[in-house]
Amino acid sequence: MMSAGENPAMTSTTPHTASPWPDTLPVRQVRVARPTDRLDEVVRFYRDGLGLSELGRFEGHAGYDGIMLGLPGTGHHLEFTHHADGSPCPAPTRDNLLVLYFDNPAEAEKVAARMAALGHRPVPAENPYWDDKGGVTIEDPDGWRVVLMPAPFA
Repeated sequence: MMSAGENPAMTSTTPHTASPWPDTLPVRQVRVARPTDRLDEVVRFYRDGLGLSELGRFEGHAGYDGIMLGLPGTGHHLEFTHHADGSPCPAPTRDNLLVLYFDNPAEAEKVAARMAALGHRPVPAENPYWDDKGGVTIEDPDGWRVVLMPAPFA
């Protein structure tokens, strides 16, 4: 039974420690890829601002240029691509999020300050949950949002 005010959608059912993928989904890596017409600006946001490492890059592959950014030594990364003819993708909603969890508020604040120095100021979250939990929401050059959370999801 839930206590008053507990959000059933945010109740964790698994521990948040590194563990192998389930046998029913033996995934080795996860890449989230999306197109952009502002590749240089997006790279500046995610690599220079957030601090993700450049893991790989390609140019002129069937009209596409792209970059993979992520955390070294992990199987999780982002790919951003640009096609020579432009991107047909629509703008995202204000609730399309990449959420990054930090160990403490000081770490999240340091990244938020670096983003602000690059001109990316916090914006109000579409869902008040993120603001209520101390998150800082920032939009990338394409309007996609990143939330910097001051503590791990529990």
